[in-house]
Amino acid sequence: MVIGRKSEVEKLQEAAKSEYSKFIAVYGRRRVGKTYLIRQSFKKFTFQFSGFYNYTKQQQLQAFYDALVRQNLKNTSKPPKNWYEAFELLKNLIEESEDKKKIIFIDELSWMDTQKSDLMSSLEGFWNGWASVRNDIVLIVCASATSWILDKVIHNKGGLYNRLSYEIALQPFTLAECKEFIKSKHISLSDYQIIECYMIMGGIPYYWDFLEKGLSLQQNIDKIFFAPDAPLRNEFDYLYQALFKNPEVYLKIISALGKKKIGMTRDELIKKTALVNSGDITKKLKELESCGFIRKYKAYGMKSRETVYQLLDNFTLFYYKFIEDNPDDPNFWEHTATSPVRNAWCGLAFERVCLQHIPQIKRKLGISGVLTNVNSWSCKEDLNNGVFGSQIDLLIVRKDQVINLCEMKYSAQEFVVTKEVDMNIRHKISDFYTLTKTKYSLHTTFVTPYGLVQNEYAGDVQSVVTAEDLFVAE
Repeated sequence: MVIGRKSEVEKLQEAAKSEYSKFIAVYGRRRVGKTYLIRQSFKKFTFQFSGFYNYTKQQQLQAFYDALVRQNLKNTSKPPKNWYEAFELLKNLIEESEDKKKIIFIDELSWMDTQKSDLMSSLEGFWNGWASVRNDIVLIVCASATSWILDKVIHNKGGLYNRLSYEIALQPFTLAECKEFIKSKHISLSDYQIIECYMIMGGIPYYWDFLEKGLSLQQNIDKIFFAPDAPLRNEFDYLYQALFKNPEVYLKIISALGKKKIGMTRDELIKKTALVNSGDITKKLKELESCGFIRKYKAYGMKSRETVYQLLDNFTLFYYKFIEDNPDDPNFWEHTATSPVRNAWCGLAFERVCLQHIPQIKRKLGISGVLTNVNSWSCKEDLNNGVFGSQIDLLIVRKDQVINLCEMKYSAQEFVVTKEVDMNIRHKISDFYTLTKTKYSLHTTFVTPYGLVQNEYAGDVQSVVTAEDLFVAE
């Protein structure tokens, strides 16, 4: 059963029904469910193969040949010496097949592209000179090494330029999809607990699949991340290696962004990391953004060249905060349930979850169809000019001349707008009007799991978004 992924499944199935051959590239971060999506979308494959990590060219070719033989290649000969010969054998398999539509799935294509390999030129020849002129082939290529597939396939400047029928960038699950997923596993968690789990794992199905029925959420997290044999204890080490060749620069960027809540401009990143100022940095930032690890945004009133990059990936933030320097406590999550560090992390992590569910927030506000920009904004204290100093993490700037100032508050019960909270919001509004000179109306919006306690300070809040609203399917 495929949970969510409706538009992606429709594209894949539409390709199978087309009167023309189709070439599809699927990419996304490690563990997001690319292979599962493809295998669940088709009843039968004419041929499927997955490249092997760290295999030599000859080992890859031998494995490819063995897969052809296992999958009914009749006129077998000796194993191919190069990828040209390998794709010639694939042509033979296709021609021998009685399948009405020949579904060809090549997974982990980047691992097959070894040094001095003729893989890409042979793939180009296979598609351009043979498969594309037929009407019965669906070729699907997939890779976890996102930087590779973007460079070599999707943005290919050579023979594969503009040859793709579809590109599918597979995104993590939403909260609603995670809820559906655990229900399919017969695990019962409250919406609040699902949000906490999402704050740790994000919407990565592979991670959620480790949750066990009968254990509390605290016990599950300890077993998955902190126990001596925890399955995801070393996940961070593999994550970036699988996605990016030479991941060191990517990790420098991620590590720097992880230390600054509101993010950094490109110039600030270069200064912080001491990386060489070049177009390669921009390219790597785009790749990290395409994988969902970071987001870029323009602070309200800033010029486009002052774009800010912010670390958004839930698991990466969790790793830096709790796993990287964890003192080998197998019950760490249970032991730190009420610690100040944990409480501080909860607030930050919940903000990230909200930023990943802007469509749901807009739906609750009744502005799904309104053109908007999502910004942050901050200013330094300048009491001589009546500026208190403010940080606003989420502004939804609407074309109907309204700005929703969103306060994201993680709370296990109805949130209380105290006198201090009310005064802080008033200072933010005052600072914003003073410095931006905006003519838009500013609407205070709270995003908090259980809503607000109605008291004398809650009266000026125009709208409230609760956990229930965040779980609405798109």
